[in-house]
Amino acid sequence: MENVISPTKQSEPHSEMTPRLHTVQSLTHETRDTFTIELTPTDGGKPNRFAPGQFNMLYAFGVGEVPISISGDPDKPDRLIHTIREVGTVTKALAHLRVGSTIGVRGPYGTPWPIDKAKGNDLVIIAGGIGLAPLRPVLYSILSDRRKYGQVVLLYGTRSPSELLFRKELQKWRARFDLEVKITVDRAVDPWQGNVGVVTTLIPRVSFDPDQTTAMLCGPEVMMRFSIMELRKSGIPEENLFVSMERNMKCGCGLCGHCQCGPLFVCQDGPVFPYPQVKKLMNIREM
Repeated sequence: MENVISPTKQSEPHSEMTPRLHTVQSLTHETRDTFTIELTPTDGGKPNRFAPGQFNMLYAFGVGEVPISISGDPDKPDRLIHTIREVGTVTKALAHLRVGSTIGVRGPYGTPWPIDKAKGNDLVIIAGGIGLAPLRPVLYSILSDRRKYGQVVLLYGTRSPSELLFRKELQKWRARFDLEVKITVDRAVDPWQGNVGVVTTLIPRVSFDPDQTTAMLCGPEVMMRFSIMELRKSGIPEENLFVSMERNMKCGCGLCGHCQCGPLFVCQDGPVFPYPQVKKLMNIREM
């Protein structure tokens, strides 16, 4: 059951557990069940700064709260952007908000992607489905400072062409000469003429220096497990692999215990983890 909260007048400083009121500036449907929402603080200030990979707790007042990764540009803090899939009561309520509606935002929380540590390396970004949303801020950051990275590859897979996110941006990224983008779908329907198959089939088709490559993965855990197997076959060291895990997060602060994964709390210790830290845990499906 989601936590329920009511909007109140904000006259005190924000604490870790106090939501900051935000106004919906736009809501765009990306696919049949996925949408992007843009927010600005109702107090007239700037949204809280975030690092790529972090998430916020979003409140639909009178309904509940839900953890959502931030999908906007960290260097453009005027609006706070989240891309959300309708999978429960709260996300469905958020999907039916109108421009001018008010929601609560708490955060940001979580560990970010290791963008600074990846400087000087080749970079392989692998996303499955909605997993492209938490990785989009990585692409924004890298492309704004492109000269500090080697080869940059984006591999993106969805179940069908209709589930592709950020279509216009994907077209722009594919047109760049300093970014290699490959997209695949599990099953194709006309007029799709691109790659067909799981995203792991794309890994042998791109070039990178395995000894000097950082890989970042986000998507269904089965996709990440098989992608890691393929990346390891290519020679990328385990310590250069990073995954985003979003198992059952609920409170964002490690208080409720819903996201516990072995000795780790995903909301507090993650959601971005070095692969060696969660290697054994990812192979235990009951966790």
